[in-house]
This record gives sequence, structure tokens and C-alpha cells, in this order.
Amino acid sequence: MPTTRNPTRRPADPGPWSRNRLLAMLGAIAVALGLLITGLGMAVWSAIATPDAAAPPTPAASGEVEVVSVRDRIAAAPMAAVDEDAAFTPDRAPVLAPSIVVPVSTVEAGPAGVPSGFPRTPEGAVGQLAAIEKTVLESMSLPVARDVHQAWVAPGGPAVEEWELTRNVVSFLAAGRQGGQQKDLTTLVTLTPAAGLVKGRDGPDWTVVCVLMDVQVAIRTEARMGYGFCSRMQWNPVEQRWLIAAGSPPAPAPSTWPGSVAAIEAGWLAWTEGVEE
Repeated sequence: MPTTRNPTRRPADPGPWSRNRLLAMLGAIAVALGLLITGLGMAVWSAIATPDAAAPPTPAASGEVEVVSVRDRIAAAPMAAVDEDAAFTPDRAPVLAPSIVVPVSTVEAGPAGVPSGFPRTPEGAVGQLAAIEKTVLESMSLPVARDVHQAWVAPGGPAVEEWELTRNVVSFLAAGRQGGQQKDLTTLVTLTPAAGLVKGRDGPDWTVVCVLMDVQVAIRTEARMGYGFCSRMQWNPVEQRWLIAAGSPPAPAPSTWPGSVAAIEAGWLAWTEGVEE
């Protein structure tokens, strides 16, 4: 049976790592070094538009009406709302969040250099999504994003130019005033998985999972934020690996500072690496 989380708060405004979030984190760095991170972020955030809403569900293919509609409902179900500054606010929670045990990869460099070999479980899908995201965003390279998209996005999934991770790279390069199609050699981007969750599943081979990354960026000075990202995932029985699945993108994940009160209230489960039994 499919499962979905039942958020207790109002649906969040769309919150992918769009141009808004990147400008909030990086825009002032290019013109005013040494500002505090939160002040830097909010000053720019207040001057830019709200990101577009998530795309409507993709129409079901003939003969798949029931299955696709169930999956679309899981993907489109709204997630917890958080304040706009939650991604930048280190409001450390006084208690530890519940945890999710995410298996480690067994293949250090799979297709397009992405770690792979995660098991056929929802937690395995969480680990695979994190590996895809980390590879693309730490490189901040459009050629890398295209290669990863070709290797890891199933037919019917988001087109490369519309893929959230590709748009993140484009926005980063613009906001950070980086030339060419990849970040400068002096720019460092580091992503560390901080939390994850399984939003819902439909059988053993399909799930929507989310990852909260601790993102740190250095461009002559440093900035830090939390970034939540969700994706449909589909197990490929031939290649024995998880792929980003066909269909419209899920409702945006709440972006919160890892380990904060807001992160716990949004339902994020603390990231713990381990071996599934």
C-alpha cells in the first residue's frame, strides 16, 4: 500500500535551491565580503521574486491511470511549511531528531562518476539520491550535470534544462559571478548529507525520497545553508540501481538548517550511515 506523510503545518512555498536561495547565500558575497551569513542571505532574499510553483502532475499514460495517479498524489502531497530564513538559521534543537539509517554505497564510482550500489530499499533510494545530488552540486559544472542527468534520469523524467539540479548549477554560476560552464578553481562547494526521509512509496520499486544537505560554499569568504531536495525514484531491475523516475517533480522539500528546531518540526530524520540487515 502507498504511504504518505501527513504534514501538520500549512504547505510550504516552493523551496528548491533555485536562483532565490543561491542569490540569498551568494549574491552579497560578490560585493560585500565579511557580512554575517544570515544578514547576507535575508538582505538579498527580500529583493527577489518567489520561485515558481511545482509543475502539475504529468497526465497518466494509457493503461496506467490508477498507478500513475497514486504516484502523482504521493509526489504532489505538500510538505511542512518553514520560515523563509530557516535554511540560514542555526537554531540548534535541544534534543536529537529521530534518525534514518542510510546504507553506504558499494561502488565508489558508478555511471558518470556517481557512487552507486545502494540496495533495493527506500533507504537505498535516499542514499542514491544524495550521491547524485552531491556529485552534481559539488562540481558546479554544467557538463557534469548533463552527464549525470543522462546516466541517472529515466526516460520521462525532467529534461536536463528543467532538472532542479541543473538549474541550481546555472543559478550558482550566475549568482557567484562564475565564468564559463563550471565554478572557478578558487570556489569550494561541499555538501554533507544531514537528514533524509521517505515521503511515500508504491510497491518495492518506486518511492519518493528527500535529502537535506548541509551546504558550505567558499568564494573568498564562506556561506552556509541547509537545502532540502526530493525526487521520485524508480528501481531498474536490469541495471540493479535506483534512477530518478519519470513524472513531474514532487512538491518542494523544506530547506532548514541541519539539526535545527525547524528541521525536526519539518520531519527531517537525522542522517546515520549503516548497513541494512
